[in-house]
Amino acid sequence: MHIVCVSKAVLTKFATRNDDMLNRRHLRIKILHILYGFYQDEDLDAVKAKKALDHSIDKMYELYLLLLSMIADLQGLAIDKIEAGRKKQLPTPEDLHPNTKFVRNAPLRVLANSKKLENKLAETGVGWGNNRELLRNLFRSLIEHEEYTEYMASDERSFRHDRESLVRMFRKHLINEEAFQEMLEEESIFWMDDLDLASSMVIKTIKSIKEDDEELNILPLWRNDEDDKHFAKMLFTQTLAQGEDNEALIKEGAQNWELERIALVDRILMKMALAEAKTFSSIPLKVTLNEYIELSKYYSTEKSHGFINGILDQLFTKLNESGEIKKTGRGLI
Repeated sequence: MHIVCVSKAVLTKFATRNDDMLNRRHLRIKILHILYGFYQDEDLDAVKAKKALDHSIDKMYELYLLLLSMIADLQGLAIDKIEAGRKKQLPTPEDLHPNTKFVRNAPLRVLANSKKLENKLAETGVGWGNNRELLRNLFRSLIEHEEYTEYMASDERSFRHDRESLVRMFRKHLINEEAFQEMLEEESIFWMDDLDLASSMVIKTIKSIKEDDEELNILPLWRNDEDDKHFAKMLFTQTLAQGEDNEALIKEGAQNWELERIALVDRILMKMALAEAKTFSSIPLKVTLNEYIELSKYYSTEKSHGFINGILDQLFTKLNESGEIKKTGRGLI
């Protein structure tokens, strides 16, 4: 399947905002990706495209679990390193009396001993089985990173210090390792685009660990199961169902532009925006307009957001006046 993507730093606030779980902006991005493939792949029908959308959502949650597993497995690798040092023929004083601060990191121990995480990984089949060497390399590079060395050298032993240090190691080093990101691209066409959100979920999970916790609180995939599932399904199906009508509107709104000259990503974004405006009576037009302008800034050309803004603004006004767009409550504004 063809995919539309954009290079970006991990943990930007674009896709995740402050929700730290699957939110509507991220759903719009996923639908944009699938529709981009749909309109380019002659063999991809609507049923297959919907299955691809569902699969991409499942893969995002699998990435979240994989990242949790990555951190949890670091404790075992640290223990192995200590044991290997002690078994040397000529162990150094450091080998015989190792610094065990990382191994004893309290939130890390909760992650490493979590039965909930173990069960989730078994249930989904997620794990590092074929990438154990990469995991070992990530650990080797971590112990040379300044966040790790400063943590190990510090005399502070508080729970808060442990938790904040673990978050920094994850955020500043582990997920930004080039070899790790290359693995993500090889494993799933969706994962690099999901890394921002999945990483934010991991950080929220670590920060939720309390000093007396013995088990991990694993986040759900959906912020609001029924509402957001309905939103994703309806936005996807209605964008396709209204495709020809909305394409005619775009052609009319673009005036002197031939439809074929408008970038495919821009056409899809405007189709999605029109379908959303007509389908969801409780979402304000201003919200819909702003969302798709923001998406165009990241997924299209430099001038696209102004072009899309101009066309959608006039079409929303026209459809609102004709009654084709009906809003209720705060959506009237």
